[in-house]
Amino acid sequence: MNHGPHAARAFVSELGSVLGGAALSRTHSQLRVALLTPAVTLTETLQAIANTPALSGWVSVGAQNAHFEKSGAFTGELSAPLLHEIGVTLTLVGHSERRQHFGETNESAGRRLCSLLAQGMDVVFCIGETLPQREQGITRSVVLGQLDRAFEVASERSEPWNWAKLTIAYEPVWAIGTGVTATPEQAEEVHALIREWLSSKGHPETPILYGGSVTPENIAGLLACPNVDGGLVGGASLKSASFLKLIEAGAQAI
Repeated sequence: MNHGPHAARAFVSELGSVLGGAALSRTHSQLRVALLTPAVTLTETLQAIANTPALSGWVSVGAQNAHFEKSGAFTGELSAPLLHEIGVTLTLVGHSERRQHFGETNESAGRRLCSLLAQGMDVVFCIGETLPQREQGITRSVVLGQLDRAFEVASERSEPWNWAKLTIAYEPVWAIGTGVTATPEQAEEVHALIREWLSSKGHPETPILYGGSVTPENIAGLLACPNVDGGLVGGASLKSASFLKLIEAGAQAI
């Protein structure tokens, strides 16, 4: 819940002015960058990027949440058709803060995921354990349970996943906004578990992001892990200077 339209315009302008003269391989087919903004900022960010040559065509814009229904009496929600109409085809689903503060469950997150994938949305699906769960030694069962339930919901509703549009984000909840980051070894351990699950479904190529106090200082170590494909970044993405450093780290890791 940061950066309204005015702040977003300034952010894009600052980012574009730096990248316009940067020796950065922005056209690399494997480098993906997205800004996931508040709903009131989506259109402004899309327009600002479209009008910034250094960003247009390779920096995308996504929503932070979307409903599983296409329309209806769901005040305060966004749907895939509404997002498509303004040119947004990417959304988060199941973010830890949605689970913690707004009643998101494995069931509802799974329903959002399978419905939005079926409607042609690109989805970053967030999973992860809390500190008590890690201390209890049940990280494996929690993470796999979140994935399994989402897959079960899709099967129950006969909505096959569009795997090409899916990205998984592992968020150790105990590391979000705390300044405590999972070590590369801790991140890799869970990412390898997720990769094993994806392989069991026949899709080991699905990208897996790490989210949890990612900074320009620790991103390189995380991206060096074999199964960490990128970052889902919070506070460090709010300033153009630190966001640029994150982009550069991603480019160098490819």
